[in-house]
Amino acid sequence: QVQLVESGGGLVQPGGSLRLSCAASGFTLDYYTIGWYRQAPGKEREVVSCIASSSGSTYYEDPVKGRFTISRDNAKNTVYLQMNAMKPEDTAVYYCATDLLVGSSPCPDIVYWGKGTQVTVSS
Repeated sequence: QVQLVESGGGLVQPGGSLRLSCAASGFTLDYYTIGWYRQAPGKEREVVSCIASSSGSTYYEDPVKGRFTISRDNAKNTVYLQMNAMKPEDTAVYYCATDLLVGSSPCPDIVYWGKGTQVTVSS
């Protein structure tokens, strides 16, 4: 059974950092592109960052470039999102997702996703 479980969210002050984790089970994560998405209250879900399978190439949306870093630990079947220099506008529920299609680029369709983790940036 395909399962994605996000963790690591919380409350952080502006300028602070968090590291989100996306633990996968039921499939081998390094075969597929994995994406992080977020949805703020009253807004549509948007892509944040993605990491490709074999090449490990990464993609970032403009608002997070230079602040967020996506990475993958194949041994742990886990993808991470390191978030630095956080801003109030980063407040959202963050989800990881995949479509289990080989070669999705730069980001996967949202076919399988977790329940999300809440990130709140506030002083």
